Amino acid sequence: MNSWLTDQFGLSGTTALVTGARTGIGREIAVTLAHCGADLVLCGRTAGALADVADEARRAGAAVRAVGLEMSDLSAVRETAQRLADDAKIDIVINNAGIIRRGPLLSADCADWHEVLTVNLDAVLELTRPLAAAMITRGFGKIVNVASLLSFQGGINVASYAASKHALVGLTQAMCNEWAALGVNVNAVAPGYVETDNTAPLRADARRYAEISARIPAGRWARPADIAGAVAFLCAPAASYIHGQVLVVDGGWMAR
Repeated sequence: MNSWLTDQFGLSGTTALVTGARTGIGREIAVTLAHCGADLVLCGRTAGALADVADEARRAGAAVRAVGLEMSDLSAVRETAQRLADDAKIDIVINNAGIIRRGPLLSADCADWHEVLTVNLDAVLELTRPLAAAMITRGFGKIVNVASLLSFQGGINVASYAASKHALVGLTQAMCNEWAALGVNVNAVAPGYVETDNTAPLRADARRYAEISARIPAGRWARPADIAGAVAFLCAPAASYIHGQVLVVDGGWMAR
């Protein structure tokens, strides 16, 4: 490969932590970063469940460490983040893990509401702070938060998810404002409608699927690889002057 391309878009010599790495977008991000040259720390609810993606990343040439982490347990998130900050040089953090609960707002369960906010927002803060502190000490780091189209819209029957993703964009910008001058790039990607487990109920509803599909100028739903490519770009040296941005990857949905 051309050395300029390698220098600008390669990730050799870096280690990336990816949450929610077992399936879907997180898995594709992890494997893509491995192909770009990064070593990986994969986080999922149990380390054993990460075996398949770990094997795929190793075949791409990455050294891989799998970590079991329940994102709704904030004490565990804090402890794990501090341990990794102390004993691993994490250069890249991809905050991908997230959950969604569907239902009308008037009948929303408070426990579900708080669980979504805990996993999608609070855990991002608790995981990122110790790792960012270590990045700041070294003068280098990349953080990419996975937002959503629902960072800009309210959606239907997903109020807790929309609230968490709106807040995640604000957190991304706040992190940028405090850490950009210290060598850490903080950005977000906002996927459109992606073919993952989270969207299975939408795709199973023929009417809703048709309505959504008709509005996407690209004429199709995204695949996880579409999101992973954008994340890899934000992690690369070529994106070193990109700070505090939300890169929308939606097939043109927001332009319609």
